[in-house]
Amino acid sequence: MIKAVLFDAGGVLHTSSPDEAQERYFVRETLSTLARYGQKIKAAPEEFIVKLKIRAKEYKKWSEETTTELPAAEIWTSFFLKDFNPDPEKVAGCAEYLCYLYDGKKGKITPRPHLTETVETLGRMGMRQGIISNIISKTFVPECLKNYGIEPYMECVIMSSVVGRRKPGPEIFRAATGALGLEAADCAFVGDRVSRDVIGAKNAGFGCMIQIRHEPSIAKDRAFESPDCRPDFMIEDLAEIPGIVRGLNRGKDHA
Repeated sequence: MIKAVLFDAGGVLHTSSPDEAQERYFVRETLSTLARYGQKIKAAPEEFIVKLKIRAKEYKKWSEETTTELPAAEIWTSFFLKDFNPDPEKVAGCAEYLCYLYDGKKGKITPRPHLTETVETLGRMGMRQGIISNIISKTFVPECLKNYGIEPYMECVIMSSVVGRRKPGPEIFRAATGALGLEAADCAFVGDRVSRDVIGAKNAGFGCMIQIRHEPSIAKDRAFESPDCRPDFMIEDLAEIPGIVRGLNRGKDHA
């Protein structure tokens, strides 16, 4: 019996796409924030963003291999700003805001169609709901939930930036089921990545894994495609979720 539906954030609640204007804002705000905290970057904005992207890829690779999320200050001093001789004490004061900028202001964020209606429908069905997200910021996802009007429905917001562990590792999934006081078999998870979400939810023993189609994510995860790494359901729209849950629970009622 499915009693809770848990959502990934990026790619599920919303999608992100490259945007030159947003990226320019991100660079300006990042550099000015660092300067305010005494960490002046001796590089042109164009050079800064190129080096930042290289170091961000290094961190992403490391964090995915270890399923570990470092504290914000360590991410920026040990990886993102590695080429600019960062002062850990200066960076520490603004590290969370820098993570917020990186996660939420570097590209164009677009909420998924039917997000609010889906969450409200699940709420009327008596479904408990929450978030499991790999993200370096502690503040971006909570802000999104408020802006989207779905914060009251989310009983738990489990983020790698808080628990220090990332999907597909089992710890972050266990943190969510523990927060709800439910067995993994009683939970459905909605994600967009095979490498993190499908593999992670299945290994954690979730009762249902729903993958929402997101072409950039599918392209990145070609290497993980196999008969053993398939979701229980592939959907195009969040509005399909309530019907899936009803069908699963109807089947349990008649079993």
